[in-house]
Amino acid sequence: MYTLKAADWQPKHFKWQVAERVATITLNRPERKNPLTFESYAELRDTFHRLNHADDVRAVVFTGEGGNFCSGGDVHEIIGPLTKMDMTGLMAFTRMTGSLVREMRTCPQPIIAAVDGVCAGAGAIISMASDLRYATPEAKTAFLFVRVGLAGCDMGACAILPRIIGQGRASELLYTGRSMSAQEGLAWGFFNQILPNDKVVAHAQEMAKTLAEGPAFAHAMTKKCLHQEWNQSIEQALETEAEAQAICMQTGDFARAYDAFVAKQKPKFEGN
Repeated sequence: MYTLKAADWQPKHFKWQVAERVATITLNRPERKNPLTFESYAELRDTFHRLNHADDVRAVVFTGEGGNFCSGGDVHEIIGPLTKMDMTGLMAFTRMTGSLVREMRTCPQPIIAAVDGVCAGAGAIISMASDLRYATPEAKTAFLFVRVGLAGCDMGACAILPRIIGQGRASELLYTGRSMSAQEGLAWGFFNQILPNDKVVAHAQEMAKTLAEGPAFAHAMTKKCLHQEWNQSIEQALETEAEAQAICMQTGDFARAYDAFVAKQKPKFEGN
């Protein structure tokens, strides 16, 4: 089987750490509230794509330095140049940003966003595209595309956000571009939990470790079905899940769980 060792990767545009089968991505331009550039977009996209072949990573934590998550696309390094591009260049850019979300949703590892402070534009999209989201009380999440004269339909927002918080709430955020507070996000189901500033990343990493200790193949199948069944009827979804679960029942982890149960022990999952 073709594999890569993620611990050996050395990204240029964000911090990357792998420990105990958990990869942590940290955007590290705190002086600008961690904006994205053309290069960081592409490197993030490629990183999540490569995670399909990384056998030393079973969960991912995404966060930012300096009390903020991500302020979106850099005004000077992205938005300025976009105003001068022709349609071919613009389509190449919007497809590239969309491909980041696609790679996040199709990589097998669960992704956990630890959100503090500003979480805007593409930053809001990254948190939305994650599997779990933890926030600090100061988190402000804004899908603010309309504020710069753009539509709210960016990087899958119109498809994914309504499924998380409901059509009406998503419509309000996408039409107005206003910030969603941490408490709103919790009440609406966008955030799983609110934690103090000094504990949110540690909590996300602890949850990631818990997931990493679980049955990796089964987690990957759960994520695949959660993503795949958006466009299926209930009949199709039932068949999809029947096939997925039957495949999981052939794994070593399923047998290990049974043996551990019989022996009254905690199972030790190996991911196969």
